[in-house]
Formats: sequence, structure tokens, C-alpha cells
Amino acid sequence: MKKYFIMAATFVAVILLSNCHTAKKAAKTTTAPTVAAVTYHANIQSLVADNCSPCHFPDKGGNKKAFDSYDAAKANIDSMIARIERNPGDKGFMPFKRAKLSDSTINLFKQWRDSGALQ
Repeated sequence: MKKYFIMAATFVAVILLSNCHTAKKAAKTTTAPTVAAVTYHANIQSLVADNCSPCHFPDKGGNKKAFDSYDAAKANIDSMIARIERNPGDKGFMPFKRAKLSDSTINLFKQWRDSGALQ
């Protein structure tokens, strides 16, 4: 009987210790996911073209402040964010006569600005 008790205790100890070891190993190898940098050409340019055209694109007939280039978007990013954060019905809300942009889209503009408005 004593042999069975020792074998059972050894078996339980091995199971417990092997689980502890795996958990520690998994915790050590877990790394933070890398976040791709938000750039004008990769992320922002298409958003501006889709949501600010034709009003802010002179070549498409727009007569408002131009946002059709990197330099123009970078120079006006604070104003753009302030306007897209407003609620429909508020004075100065953008995009004019369209639905409010999603929070994730607005956050993309903010990330671009906060990361230095990379080209």
C-alpha cells in the first residue's frame, strides 16, 4: 500500500511541476505585438481621398482648403481631427453631409499625428 501511495504522490508532483514549468516558459516567451507605424502614404492618404473628396481636392472641383497632398494634410491635421471628432449637427462637423467616421478611423488620424506625421 505504501508503494502505491508513493507512486501516486510522485505522479501528482510530476504533473504539477510540469504544468508550472510550461506556464513560466510561456510567460517568458510572450512578447508585445509590434504595431506598424501609421504613415500618410500607407494609411492616411486613402482615408482623406475617400472622406474629404471632392470638397478638399481642387483637381476634382473642390473649392475648400486643399488636403490633396502630404504637406497640406500635415499642416492641417489638428483642424481635421477637431472637425471629424465633432458630432453630426455640430457646427464645423466633417465630413460634410456624410456619416461620422468610425472611432478607429479617427484614432488612425490621431496616431499619425502623434507619431510625427510620417510620410
